[in-house]
Amino acid sequence: MTFSALTILVVALVAAVVLSIGVWAYSTANRLDRLHVRADQSWQALDAALARRAVVARAVAVATTASYTDDSKRLAALADKAERADRANRETVENELSSALSAVDIETLRPQLVAELADAEARVLIARRFHNDAVRDTLAIRTRLSVRVLHLGGTAPMPTYFEITERAKPSAATGLVLDANRTSARVVVLDKTDKVLLLQGRDPLVPDVTFWFTIGGGVHTGESLRAAAVREIFEETGRKVDPEELRGPIWRRVAVFPFNGELIRSEELFFVLEVDEFEPHSAGFTEVERRSITGNKWCTSADIVALNDSGETVYPYELADLLAEARSVAADPGQPEVRSIR
Repeated sequence: MTFSALTILVVALVAAVVLSIGVWAYSTANRLDRLHVRADQSWQALDAALARRAVVARAVAVATTASYTDDSKRLAALADKAERADRANRETVENELSSALSAVDIETLRPQLVAELADAEARVLIARRFHNDAVRDTLAIRTRLSVRVLHLGGTAPMPTYFEITERAKPSAATGLVLDANRTSARVVVLDKTDKVLLLQGRDPLVPDVTFWFTIGGGVHTGESLRAAAVREIFEETGRKVDPEELRGPIWRRVAVFPFNGELIRSEELFFVLEVDEFEPHSAGFTEVERRSITGNKWCTSADIVALNDSGETVYPYELADLLAEARSVAADPGQPEVRSIR
C-alpha cells in the first residue's frame, strides 16, 4: 500500500497543526498556572496588609478612647470584624473600617502612630493594586473561548477583584500630605559569620528616639538602583565595592514614615553584599546623615532581637528572621526573585 505525495502532505500538515495546538495548549496552561499562583500570592499579600491595618486601627482606637469613646468602640469593633470576615463580606467590612479611620482626628495621636497608620494604608493600597492586576491578567486568558473549550484552566476557581475605596494618596486616610515619594536602594551587608552591619539613627527633630537600619538611601535622578546601592555603601561606610558584588535585589518594602519634619513614602529594594568584617567610617556622610546617624554595629539575629526588645526598633521589621535567606542568596549564583517584606 502506497501513499500519494498529496496524502503525505495533508497528513504532515494535520500533524503540524495538531502539534502546534498541543504546544500552544501546553504553554497556555503553564502560563495560566503561573498566573493563578501569582493571583493567590497577591491575595495573601493583600490579606496580610489588611490584617496589619486592622491591628493599627485597634491601636488607634485605644489611643483615642479618652476623647472619642463611641467612635473608638466602633473602630475597635470594626477592626475585630474585619479580621473575622470571610471573603464574601470582606469588601463591605473593610470599606466600613476605611470610613471609620478617615473620621479619626490625627491631632490626638502620637506622631509614630500616625506614621504607622499612614504606612498601613499605603500597604493596603499597593497590595490591592497588585492583586487586581494579577486578577485582570488571569481573567484575560481564562475567559478566552479557546481556553474555556479546552478547559486549560483546570479546576482552579476564577480569581476575583477586591474593590474597596481607594485614597487619592496613600496617606489620605490620616489627613497627612506626603512631602516626598522616593525609591531607595538598601543593602544587607553580611560578614562571613552571618553578622549584618546596621546603622543607628534618629530623626533630627526627635533626638531621644533611636532605631537601627541597613545601609542605603534614596536613588538620585538618572541613577540606577545598583549604582545607588554602591554609592550609599561608600557614603555610609567608606567601603568601595564593585556593583557586580551585589546580589539581588531580593526584597521589596514600602514604608511611610516621618523624618526631619516631612512625611516620606519610600519604596525600598534590598541587595545582599558578603564581605569580611570591617570598621565603617563616616567621612562620606551627607549633612543630614551627620545629624541623624549616631553609630553602627555588626549584629547577629540574636542581637537584632535584643535591640527590638530593648525598644530600639530594627528596620526592616523581620530582619532577624530574614538573615538566613540573605545568606543563602549571597551563596547562590542564580538571580533571586524579589518578594515583599515588612
